[in-house]
Amino acid sequence: MPATLAHGVWGILATPFGDDLGIDEGSLERLVDLYRQAGAAGVVALGVLGEAARLDSNERRRVVERVAAGGLPVVAGVSALATAPAVEEAVQAAEAGASAVMVLVSTSDADTLAAHLAAVSQACGTSIVVQDHPATTNVSIGAEALSRAVDVSCVAAAVKEEAPPTAPAVARLVARVQVPVFGGLGGVNLLDELAAGSSGAMTGFAVPEALVATVHAFAQRGYDAAREAYVPWLPLVLFEAQQPGGVALRKEILRRRGVIATARVRAPGLPFPRELDAVLDAHLAAVDLPMTAGART
Repeated sequence: MPATLAHGVWGILATPFGDDLGIDEGSLERLVDLYRQAGAAGVVALGVLGEAARLDSNERRRVVERVAAGGLPVVAGVSALATAPAVEEAVQAAEAGASAVMVLVSTSDADTLAAHLAAVSQACGTSIVVQDHPATTNVSIGAEALSRAVDVSCVAAAVKEEAPPTAPAVARLVARVQVPVFGGLGGVNLLDELAAGSSGAMTGFAVPEALVATVHAFAQRGYDAAREAYVPWLPLVLFEAQQPGGVALRKEILRRRGVIATARVRAPGLPFPRELDAVLDAHLAAVDLPMTAGART
């Protein structure tokens, strides 16, 4: 069995773009540094938040290379559902420095999924984070079939469980698998997932310090302490979770924090709606989060 992922917060990274919509490597480095300073266990590049589907293969390689140079363990997302293109993406990510790849659940058949996971891992030489995200794949798989695929494949380092309602899905998996199970979906259900036995959060909330504080509080002092740490951030978590357009909302917060230079997203992504300027101002003021000078310009 491969080494499992460390418990804690794994940050899903946005891919920062400049005004010309090229990759802004300086902003990407600052973003990785934000997660390192926050105490994240590692980071995930090329997820949905990273707009991986809007990057060409050379850009995807460069993103992983720059992220891997930041000193944190790196998981690279694989967006393909079929085995051959998933292998191609995974091999490239491993060559660029990823220590594991995140592979979507692409079928509800346990043995077929196990063979898919094993083929990807064998080709790229890394372990697999199995991502159950039916909103992306339209594939629904129960805990029994998913746990069988994890056990039979013998390549999983963790499971990212994002099938709503996530807390009972996490609990069912935790009872069946020997690898860590993480929640996602922006951290909206973080408290419930921790109570259900999750090993932490794997998401891209623009204030990772809050997620780290919540997960640490739960591990050290239990639910009440975690709730106290998390509740002040819940309105901002929900603000970011709005769809469509959630990527731009998160990028705008990161821009105002001075982490990335622009909140630009690539088409067909929706830009940050200026009608929400005052609402975001209120959310940020409520948590007293430091902003850079002229953040709204």
